Amino acid sequence: MELTLVVLIIIVGLTFDFTNGFHDAANAIATSISTRALTPRAALAMAAVMNFCGAFLGTEVAQTVGSGIIGAPEETSGLLLVLCALIGAIGWNVFTWWRGLPTSSSHALIGGLVGAALAASATVHWSGILDKVILPMLLSPLVGVVLGYLLHTGILWVFRRSAPRRIMRRFRLAQTVSAAAMGLGHGLQDAQKTMGVIVLALVTAGWQDDFSVPVWVIAAVALAMAAGTYSGGRRIITTLGRRIVHLDPPRGFAAETAAAAVLYTTAFLLKAPISTTQTITAAILGAGATRRFSDVRWQVARSIGTAWILTFPGAGIPAAALYFFLHSVTPV
Repeated sequence: MELTLVVLIIIVGLTFDFTNGFHDAANAIATSISTRALTPRAALAMAAVMNFCGAFLGTEVAQTVGSGIIGAPEETSGLLLVLCALIGAIGWNVFTWWRGLPTSSSHALIGGLVGAALAASATVHWSGILDKVILPMLLSPLVGVVLGYLLHTGILWVFRRSAPRRIMRRFRLAQTVSAAAMGLGHGLQDAQKTMGVIVLALVTAGWQDDFSVPVWVIAAVALAMAAGTYSGGRRIITTLGRRIVHLDPPRGFAAETAAAAVLYTTAFLLKAPISTTQTITAAILGAGATRRFSDVRWQVARSIGTAWILTFPGAGIPAAALYFFLHSVTPV
């Protein structure tokens, strides 16, 4: 039973990582596609490669997710908890992808973990969630908005006397670099969350003693995310790239650069699992607001905000319900 559950968790974890890839592919490439800096196929291929490379840049966030969110019970109960958390997060990812809403796969996973942990009467590290999840969740979009706004304002001032056509051409080229940086940051942040959950299962089963991430876990997660990213997620690409605000290449470059800066800072310095979706969406809003606030489609932004709020219960409640069911029919 233990071996079966661990293998199943690894398979389901990689499936979640695949859904994370196609759900969050828009994070790295939506602005570049909408401004025609890159073709969809080239953008997806580049994002997939950068996601794969980013997964190898660190494991600090993985250790935070593995050890700082919940304390799973030992053996079968703990493995069921992890499995149900993953399934709850996958369900929310698929639902919001179908609705075209750019929600956070990271917060779906954490919501699933907390929901299943509460159902299992397991330990929830609320102080860790406050410090490493809630506060970064609130602050990173605010920082993204401000950085996106300030960076594009600076671009407008520096190039205020330049020919518009030449500027657009240069920033289309620059967006290739900023989109690559965003893809690398997405791999750095989001791949580590799945690594953390798989390691949590290995520790729960007693297969390893600490929360260090084995190389085979990093490689498997990196491949799954890269495959998911290349498969697309065009519904959310449309929402981020066109429905929130009209983007030109300078605004797209400003949004991607601002979001990438937040991703690297939180991963390397704070070791916090923030949402790449929230960060890039906020940066797009900030860069778009430099023209007129009325140019931002705030109704779409409100719908996205509502989906963000619902992410924790949207993944956590199904995870808890599934745990109750599986625990009642599984010999422990």
